[in-house]
Amino acid sequence: PRTHLVFLKTHKTGGSSVVNLLHRFGEARGLRFALPHRYQFGYPSPFRAERVKGYRPGGPPFDIICHHMRFNLTEVQKVMPNDSFYFSIVRDPGTLGESAFAYYRAVAPAFRRAPSLAAFLAAPGRFYEAGARGNHYARNLQWFDFGLPAAEDGVAVEAALAGLERVFALVLLAEHFDESLVLLREALCWPEEAVAAFAHNGRPAGDGPRVSPAQAARLRAWNSLDWALYTHLNRSFWRRAEAFGAARLREEVARLRQRRTALAHHCLQGGGPLPARAIPDGRLRPFQPPGRAQILGYALRAGLPPTERERCARLATPELQYKDILDRRQFGGGNASVPP
Repeated sequence: PRTHLVFLKTHKTGGSSVVNLLHRFGEARGLRFALPHRYQFGYPSPFRAERVKGYRPGGPPFDIICHHMRFNLTEVQKVMPNDSFYFSIVRDPGTLGESAFAYYRAVAPAFRRAPSLAAFLAAPGRFYEAGARGNHYARNLQWFDFGLPAAEDGVAVEAALAGLERVFALVLLAEHFDESLVLLREALCWPEEAVAAFAHNGRPAGDGPRVSPAQAARLRAWNSLDWALYTHLNRSFWRRAEAFGAARLREEVARLRQRRTALAHHCLQGGGPLPARAIPDGRLRPFQPPGRAQILGYALRAGLPPTERERCARLATPELQYKDILDRRQFGGGNASVPP
């Protein structure tokens, strides 16, 4: 199994669910995580090695890095072994933009000034000011997270994307999350059960407006660099899926979904996600962002035996609280579970 892993956790793409399975895999095997001093590596500034807790030049490398950063390859290489497997996840900006608007309404001035997503999309230039603090959430957020350079034309875009593919061995697709986990499992030589995970950081199905086809088209146009990134990586993903084998992929996805359903039935109160207010255990209650977005979490079923309760709790533990668990294991300390 591959154990030297660099996961670039991009925003609003399903990355929290990937982080949970990395946390569980690493913790179970006693791997060493490159952890931030708080909860992000100085984001939105580019990543620097000294942002890693316990890092010292020439010291032992870490096994896994997976918390939010703005990617900076040279600095990541100071922290991680040379044989590390680099991977990430992307999402269609036609839906990511709506999610970012709901989640980052309080911190992105461009979103805060707009009375609604429809108003923002009607004339984004009225609300958006390039370079304003927090506005990286409002345009080409994935391009920003990958640390890619400004690209003014198609040649520069293609050069940036070619460089990205030289670094990242696999980029998952949020819209095909289960297929992505299967391809990741194969690339890492992990057992099938290692990639069974619950969805984290999700919103209720009816929470807030979803986008119309016309709004999705406007979001893609506004986030044109993200759209170029997504379409390029989408093609790469399906080439890899074709090499894996369509029938084999369908079969393994079906097994993954069956395993997840069984785990949810066994572990979870109500068999699925709940609003934060319905989760009595604060260790399992997800962080709620300022603004209107409501984030779901999980409560454990009563009567689980102690060992099963511990296993189920790890599947249900939100990212911030799990980071604190790993921090205590590695350093004997920890932070209060509050955002940076």
